[in-house]
Amino acid sequence: MAKRDFYDVLGVPKGSDEAALKSAYRKLAMQFHPDRNPGNAEAEHRFKEINEAYDTLKDAQKRAAYDRFGHAAFENGGGRGASGFGPDFSSSMSDIFEDIFGDFMGGGRGQGQGGRASQSRLRGSDLRYNLEITLEEAFLGRTVDIDVPTLVTCDTCDGSGAKPGTGLSTCKHCNGHGKVRAAQGFFTIERTCPVCHGRGQMMDNPCTDCGGQGRRQQNRTLSVDIPKGIEDGTRIRLANEGEAGLRGGPPGDLYIFVSVKPHDLFQRDGADLYARVPIAMTTAALGGEFEVPTLDAARARVKVSPGTQPGQRVRLKGKGMPILRSKDIGDLYVQLDVETPQNLSRRQRELLEEFEKLNTRETSPTSDGFFSKLKSFFET
Repeated sequence: MAKRDFYDVLGVPKGSDEAALKSAYRKLAMQFHPDRNPGNAEAEHRFKEINEAYDTLKDAQKRAAYDRFGHAAFENGGGRGASGFGPDFSSSMSDIFEDIFGDFMGGGRGQGQGGRASQSRLRGSDLRYNLEITLEEAFLGRTVDIDVPTLVTCDTCDGSGAKPGTGLSTCKHCNGHGKVRAAQGFFTIERTCPVCHGRGQMMDNPCTDCGGQGRRQQNRTLSVDIPKGIEDGTRIRLANEGEAGLRGGPPGDLYIFVSVKPHDLFQRDGADLYARVPIAMTTAALGGEFEVPTLDAARARVKVSPGTQPGQRVRLKGKGMPILRSKDIGDLYVQLDVETPQNLSRRQRELLEEFEKLNTRETSPTSDGFFSKLKSFFET
């Protein structure tokens, strides 16, 4: 019986990358595994066929030969043949069980002594600190001191976790390998040693101050530089200022999330500031000026042109926020909100009524033009 094309066997197109091959193989191998199909000769044949195809295509040299010559590249003893699982069967199947059971069993393939060392000296966790500042502090920049509760390296054992003067001994349960093997049906699976937790070594006498962890709880005071122009939501990373690593492992990082408090007068949009200032109707009509405070502890004069309309903005150049890591500065926009008089006295009412009688198209061009259009609309 002629062999099927290996790419067809795995159900992948020619040119598929290693990840696609591995994914297809894992799915099919689990589907047609003999343990899942006892007594099914067709499933057993498919399983051998799938294994042969993946073993060939996962190897770069074998795949290149197969792509060029097809099955002829492995004739006359050149390949394993489909009659058996071949010497590389365990290597192929380990790809499946590394993915499925790797994390559950305590780590993937290739740990060895280096893997046990990395498990013994785990990196510390990253920490988050929420820092709230005022808009003035964001404008000027400052250095703040923060208290961070964290895990620091134990001074007594210098992070080793062992009582001073004592050492480590080889774990007798796993003989220093950090893993133990267990047979489950058709397969032999490695598990992390439950006694030494993958380290391969045991402490004769754990440090009494840290309980063998190599670190202890402590509040640390850190100085943080807040740059000028920092924006709400900015994240500052302080490398190696997080939790100390387990048993002398490297420390994590500290991430400071900055939030800026809302301001009573100013609203911020990037580097620009906005302020809404109410002005009297007479000031809007006749013109005038007034002063507004700025974040640099000074005052800026705002001129109101005669005939200013509600919502009109006045731009004060260079009175906004500094731009982070730049010498440029944003602008301040003052929005003029014209206030309609309330609770008029008799004399004020008389004067406004007199003004109303003297009102012309020139004094109120917008409203006059609108009502003229409105009148024309209804007449039509």
